[in-house]
Amino acid sequence: MKRFIIENEFWEVFPKAKIGVVVSKGIDNSLRDTEVYEKMLEGAEQEAKKFFVKEEFSTNPVIAVWREAFQKFKTKKGVRASIESLLKRVHNGNHIGTINPLVDIYNSTSLSYGLPCGGEDIDNFAGDIKLTKAVGDEEFLPLGSEENAPPYPGEIVYKDDAGAICRCWNWREAQRTMLTEHTKNAFLCVELVDETRIEEFTDALHALAALVPKYIGGTARLYILDTNNREVVIEE
Repeated sequence: MKRFIIENEFWEVFPKAKIGVVVSKGIDNSLRDTEVYEKMLEGAEQEAKKFFVKEEFSTNPVIAVWREAFQKFKTKKGVRASIESLLKRVHNGNHIGTINPLVDIYNSTSLSYGLPCGGEDIDNFAGDIKLTKAVGDEEFLPLGSEENAPPYPGEIVYKDDAGAICRCWNWREAQRTMLTEHTKNAFLCVELVDETRIEEFTDALHALAALVPKYIGGTARLYILDTNNREVVIEE
């Protein structure tokens, strides 16, 4: 059995946060129709422009709230939330390229709703996955690197028994659990720190849960974790 557990160390910093989870089983992430996913991303990029309500990029609410959140724990200098990275590219007129169906789906959802979304391959988890503070000695091999880059002590991370799988909350993921064309079972998430946007958060979670089986088959179960509901079984 594998569980997703959000530990007390996280809730002490973010007591009002909510984490939406979609557990997708039996998917076929090798299905490729590039044009479909390009159009999906292009549509999401257009949707995302509604979040640019202020001239100065960093002062837009969906960005500012995550900059504030990242100041509450130890981070690598200059890192930004995943949603800011995506929106920055759109703001600069750069298109988001396709990667694989699952990543394209969660990137599109992230852009459309202005919330961080991510995903990992459940079959590559070592034991339970936890959202917590890092000890600082967790193994972490980031995408595109061949060197171990462990998190700082106190850094908010997703991790399992083998090490960190996403650093600085949602900044950068590990190669070990990344979604690939061979992924059959996926752990997807939507993250919320701004309690005024619960409706958009719920809509994003339901959209993500609907898009996965529509485009790549399988099943999708969704859950919402908060301070009163801190763990869920993701694999029996």
